[in-house]
Amino acid sequence: MTELFLLARVAGRGVAIETGQVGSVVDIGDVVAVPGAPIAIRGLAALRSRVVTVIDTGLALGLKSTAGMVRRAVITKVDGHDYAFIVEALEDVAPFDRLPLSSGLALDRGWAVAGTGMVERDGEPLLILDIAALVPVMANVA
Repeated sequence: MTELFLLARVAGRGVAIETGQVGSVVDIGDVVAVPGAPIAIRGLAALRSRVVTVIDTGLALGLKSTAGMVRRAVITKVDGHDYAFIVEALEDVAPFDRLPLSSGLALDRGWAVAGTGMVERDGEPLLILDIAALVPVMANVA
């Protein structure tokens, strides 16, 4: 069955995010740091009269930081709270057939929790990233 995915780049890697998880795509303004928060939490930002928790998606996955000067983010709601997951680039929204993860594929770090399948774009496999699954993982990322 064909599904619609948002294609993005996180820590230099192409990923596919199910559009049902995407509340919106925004440019994030100023981010206020939260003392004592896990490293993957960049801080809080005001977005259309609400506060969102800004997540460095790369760090949440156990990779290099995605934040830097990047201001693009995918907004999703988890347990009633809004989260902004920083991405390096947004490439497209397109329909793909969801493929299962290969049986010999060993995912590590946050990918093991957030990788739910694959799509293939022009011969390139892209991991389907369940961004909502990264919220509880962040507490374990140091």
